[in-house]
Order: sequence, then structure tokens, then C-alpha cells
Amino acid sequence: MKPGELKEIIKKGEDSRTQFKLTITSPDQLASDLVAFSNSNGGVILVGVNDKGKVIGLTPDEIRKINQLISNVSSQNVKNPINPVTENIKVDRKIVIVINIQEGIDKPYFDNQGLIWVKSGSDKRKVTGKEELRRLFQSSDLLYADEVPVKNTSEKDIDIFLFRKFYEETYNSELEKANLTLSKILENLGLMKKGNLTLAGVLLFSKNPEIKKPLFIIKAISYFGNMIEGNEYRDSIDIAGSFFFQFKEALAFILRNLKRIQNGKNFNVKGELEVSQVALEELLANALIHRDYFRNAAIRIFIFDNRVEIISPGSLPNNLTIENVKSGVSIIRNPVIASFANKMIPYRGLGSGILRALKEQPDIELINEITTEQFKVVIPRPLVK
Repeated sequence: MKPGELKEIIKKGEDSRTQFKLTITSPDQLASDLVAFSNSNGGVILVGVNDKGKVIGLTPDEIRKINQLISNVSSQNVKNPINPVTENIKVDRKIVIVINIQEGIDKPYFDNQGLIWVKSGSDKRKVTGKEELRRLFQSSDLLYADEVPVKNTSEKDIDIFLFRKFYEETYNSELEKANLTLSKILENLGLMKKGNLTLAGVLLFSKNPEIKKPLFIIKAISYFGNMIEGNEYRDSIDIAGSFFFQFKEALAFILRNLKRIQNGKNFNVKGELEVSQVALEELLANALIHRDYFRNAAIRIFIFDNRVEIISPGSLPNNLTIENVKSGVSIIRNPVIASFANKMIPYRGLGSGILRALKEQPDIELINEITTEQFKVVIPRPLVK
């Protein structure tokens, strides 16, 4: 890093990827900072800079001691080991140690007291909630939400008519001719573990998934105007039920609240939908398949006069970015659900859904909201009277 680059970083102040420290003396404090950055998105610690962004600098003896402390702590006071890279940068005749910490690939990381830390703005906080801990495991491909068994469920919760229809259409064979028990078939398909339905089993094929998972629904509202603060709305619905039913009903809600344009055609001919239906299908499928099921929150659909918003719980996983998504890069967050999706709804997988939507309607906006942990898609509506 060049001195000029360091000055620009300091000017911007502290945030979730940048931290100032006048000096470092406590191994435990340093361990918790390294863990927090590794469990989050990585970042830099600037040692020799006070909390107001003034460069104070370090003496040669401090530089030697701090670098030795960093080496010891990163290998002995954290689990798993973290490998920060340090640079001694001279700024205005003063030396600042820049500690670069990469986002970890083996989350969650612990300090030597067994505590898990993550960044929270310019500070850090302990992880205490089970859902957040599960997401950290998921980011290392150690755990998928849709494979987790749901307590107090069994094969009796399966909608046998729905499952039979799916099975026979997919495998071109009658369910009763499989020569296997229903529970064994469900286990083989990843829909049951140790006598309980997995989350995928509940969401895809159970009779009333909202009983076991009441927040895994879709909340849809069509507003007057363009502001969510409005008190009046045209249409509103909470959509519960199976995965396929939610997709079908959510699409129907959107279609009935959008307009059709004649474009010079005869009034006896059904007009064209004001936005691409293909794009809507792909984006809605993406929301249901790739949402973060470790977050107990509903998918939300907002229809305004000038746009449609589809908001999924969970920001993009791991190091995935909007640019990656637009290039067709895909990380499957819920592999069991994804494996069933293309047999149940219009879904291609392999990262092609967003690309197809953008090809159909290039003005779609993708927004990855890391702080609020949600992924938002905005589809502009034409100004139709």
C-alpha cells in the first residue's frame, strides 16, 4: 500500500472494513478483532492512528513488539488460525502498521475463550443467536438450511397427493411400485432425516408448511403511489402453503396488479404485460430458491406505481457480488430445494435465471443490502396511464 492510498483510507474514517488503533497491547483484544474481521467481510486495522483519524505513529520498539504480538495471536489465540498480512507504511515521517485481514474461508472463527465475533459497523459484537451461527457454518459449506430436520414432523405431514403427483410425473412410475416405504423414498430424496422432515421436505411437500414455519411465507402489497409509507393500498395478501403454491399465487398477485398495453393492437386482442413476465417468473423463482432460510422473515413483494420490488431475506452469500451475479456466477444456498425447483416451476438454475431476466428486461436493478441482510430486485414500470 502506498502512503497516498493509506491517507485516503484514513480520510474516510472507520467503518465495518476499517479500524483505527493507537497501539495494541492486549492479546485477547487483538484476537477478538481478528476473529470479527475474518467472520465478516475482512478489512484492515491501522495501528498508530487515533480514533479521530490523526496519524500518531509508532516507535521502532512498538513496531517490533506489535508485529510479534500479531504473529503469536493469529496462530495461538484464535481458532482456526488466521493469516493477517502486515505492512509498515511511512506517512508524514511517522510509521503506521497496516494489518490486512481477509474474509475467512473456514467460518466460524473463535477467540481463545471460545467466543465468536463479527463486525457491526466500526465496532464488533458477539454472536449469540443460533440463526446467525448457522449462517456462518453455511458460508463455509458446512451446513445448508434446507437440509436441517424440522422437529416434531414426520411422513404423516406429507401431502401425499401432491407428492404422488410430483413423483409420478418426474419418474414416470407409480409411487406404490417403488418397493420402498414412503419414509425411505423421502430420505433418498433429501426430504427426511432420522424420522423428521427436512426443511426442504416441509416447504416442498407438507400439508401446511406455515404451521411449522409461519414466517416462511410471501407478503405482497400493491400501493397507491410510490412510497411505502402510504396508508392506502390497492391489494394485499399473505401467501402461505407449499413452495409451488406460493410461486403460483405470488405470480398471480403481481400479474393482476400490473397493466397490459395494447400497443396499437385491436381491443379484442389481449394486450402485452407492461413488464416482462419471463423476468418476473425468473426473479420470483430466484427469491424462493435462494433466500436465506436461516433468517425467520418473509419474502416481500411491493408494487408501486413506478416499480415492482421483490425482497428476499439474506444478502448474497460468501463473496458473491452483484457483478458476479450479472456474469452468471451462482452459489446454491439451498441445494435440495434447487434440485426440485426446475421440476416444479420455471427455473433453469446454473446462474442463468438472473441473466435471462436481465436479457428480457435490461433495466432491472439488483441491490445487495449487506447491513439489513436482504437482496432486493427492482423492476421499473413504464409510465402508463
